[in-house]
Amino acid sequence: MSKEHDFADAHPPREIARQVERLGVAKARMDSITLLVLAVLAGAFIALGALFFTLVVTGSSLGLGVTRLLGGLSFCLGLVLVVVAGAELFTGNNLLAMAWASGLIGARDVLRNWVLAYLGNVIGCLGTVLLVMGANVADLDGGAVRETAIAVARAKADLSLVEAFARGVLCNALVCIAVWLTMGGRSVTDKILAVLFPITAFVALGFEHSIANWFFLPFGLALDAQGTISIAGAGRNIVAVTVGNVAGGTLLVAGVYWVAYLRGGREGRLS
Repeated sequence: MSKEHDFADAHPPREIARQVERLGVAKARMDSITLLVLAVLAGAFIALGALFFTLVVTGSSLGLGVTRLLGGLSFCLGLVLVVVAGAELFTGNNLLAMAWASGLIGARDVLRNWVLAYLGNVIGCLGTVLLVMGANVADLDGGAVRETAIAVARAKADLSLVEAFARGVLCNALVCIAVWLTMGGRSVTDKILAVLFPITAFVALGFEHSIANWFFLPFGLALDAQGTISIAGAGRNIVAVTVGNVAGGTLLVAGVYWVAYLRGGREGRLS
């Protein structure tokens, strides 16, 4: 096999597992200020993707499937910015579980990263809500964007605990698969393409992303002058989806790939 072919080809899954493990150690050792700043950026990036989704699906007459497909592609903006520009996203960082399972970092290291990443993500989302409100984006198309934002938030707040949890599990399985696939790429183009299909799929299918919901729900609540969105329902959604995201990312992706490629210490890392 030529060097040119080696360079152009994607990293194989076993090598991706090693990369994810090493990256988990690096993320666990990141200083708190850097982690928090990059997490705020990630929250803002995801919020912008969520806003883009809201605009794109507004007023569409293309039918459910095509409309949600286009909305999903638009939402990809958020994770593309996270991956390419560099930021710390709580849901993607659930892959730290691989480094923990290998004994390279402790549970305290994982929890520190997740708490700071989640906090920074929330700050980034809420800050973006304030800016978007100030920019009056909701009044685009004669206020149609406002109605879409309220409808999206209301639908999320009306989900049962079981629905929100299950959709959270499925969502972060796809998000972590997307992050996993980006680790296999060697160029910016590779990484963008790796994001598109899994992220478009989770959005189109109506799965639930906890960090995105820190934009969708506060934005909808801020616009809902009639009080049609349940605040208790919004809180229930955030909790259930967050737990579901952790389960989906750590068990269905990090856990499965750790068992497949990294279990057994050095022996599990042999090619």
